[in-house]
Amino acid sequence: MHKRKTLQDVALAAGVSKMTASRALRGDKDVSQRSIMRVQKAAREIGYVGNHLASSLAGKATDLIGVVLPNLENIVFSHVLNGITETLYGTGLQPVCGITEYDPEREYEVVRNMLSWRPTGLIVTGLEFPADTAKLLVEADIPVVQIMDTDGDPIGGCVGFSHHQVGFDMAQALVQSGRKRIGYIGCGLGQDNRAQKRFDGFLAGLQQADVRLVAQRQDPGFSSIATGRRLTQALWQDHPDLDCIYYSNDDLAAGGYHYFNDLQVAIPDQVGLVGCNGLDFISGVPGRIGTTRTPRHEIGEAAVRMILQAVASGAPLAPIKQELRPEIDLGLIATQPPATPDP
Repeated sequence: MHKRKTLQDVALAAGVSKMTASRALRGDKDVSQRSIMRVQKAAREIGYVGNHLASSLAGKATDLIGVVLPNLENIVFSHVLNGITETLYGTGLQPVCGITEYDPEREYEVVRNMLSWRPTGLIVTGLEFPADTAKLLVEADIPVVQIMDTDGDPIGGCVGFSHHQVGFDMAQALVQSGRKRIGYIGCGLGQDNRAQKRFDGFLAGLQQADVRLVAQRQDPGFSSIATGRRLTQALWQDHPDLDCIYYSNDDLAAGGYHYFNDLQVAIPDQVGLVGCNGLDFISGVPGRIGTTRTPRHEIGEAAVRMILQAVASGAPLAPIKQELRPEIDLGLIATQPPATPDP
């Protein structure tokens, strides 16, 4: 743990008085814009987060656990939050959630604001952060746990799984099931680096099996069933001889299922569809959509336990990974060989 930066540290870094620094951070209209910008720049560079409760709490930690998630529209993160909430029940601690929408600048502000409330611990999503956000996490004098990913070096505790391995294992499983003409559909890979890691792992798995990805379609926006349907249509119209499509998540795969169902294309014997996460609605078409079942609830539970143990011991939470193992479920894809398309 590092000594928390104070308002005096900001003032020294900005070359102003402590009072001016305080007024500048509040955006006082009597402080020049130049001074405000200089103070804000200094605060960011040294990792200062402030303290909204300083007057009443005298620097003591609150009974809050900060939770920073990309969004809650994706049910994956709702399941993680359920695991966190249920594990905190009865401890006297309460989760407070901030949403980033995969925006790095918004993520910085959410983390900074979370830390300013002096939480007992902080749970953040992912391993890669811009330098200024990473500095806040490194300088925090509370247990920090990074969740959902183990492909990288954590700042503090880490609970999740390897997305690269998930993609690699799925590629290998599909090839072993007889699928050789495979396409890919993904969304938001520019923002969601975990989806990108799965895709990279998938390509590596295909390459090791000496199978080439036939084609792909991507959309920069967030995933949805409607987007999955639209991208599937575009891919299938150009490549009707595909025998499998790998999607970056189950939402997109469900969109593909609806598209093929309307066309009366046999699933999975003519074309196999595979998503990721093992969401409940996949059971609505039992066995027809393959997926990787990820331990979302368990990740939330494990992250809280890691924080509670660190708080109880009073020792800093060293960088350590707790790896949880997802489960491949090919459903009927594993038992239905691809049909030969009509010439």
